[in-house]
Amino acid sequence: MGKSSSQLSSRRRLELKDNFANTKRMEAEEGGETALQPRLPLSKVVSDCTKRWFQDTLKEARTGDVNMQVLVAQMYYSGYGVPTDANKCKIWTTMASRVRSSVWKVSNKRPGYNASDSDSDELGGDS
Repeated sequence: MGKSSSQLSSRRRLELKDNFANTKRMEAEEGGETALQPRLPLSKVVSDCTKRWFQDTLKEARTGDVNMQVLVAQMYYSGYGVPTDANKCKIWTTMASRVRSSVWKVSNKRPGYNASDSDSDELGGDS
């Protein structure tokens, strides 16, 4: 017969080990995550995410999306993803209030506070 099963197992283990080493080397060349690269602290990752969220929201707010204008105002008010700026908060709140006057009630709330929930106060007075 051929080779014993222990020889095949040893040979297979060597092949797997070589494949793993080649994969890690290729990942390192392509900039993939390897044990050689330092890991980022979670606070850095979260900070980068909030900054990107702010940039994406600002882009949408500039197109005229009222909900995003309210969110930008809230982010400026609380300093979420951007340095705190009361003047810019007021500017974005004023812009959004041209369409929905109730935004003044939520301009000082945390980012993501549902502005439409506060619209129900206005609707009650209109009927």
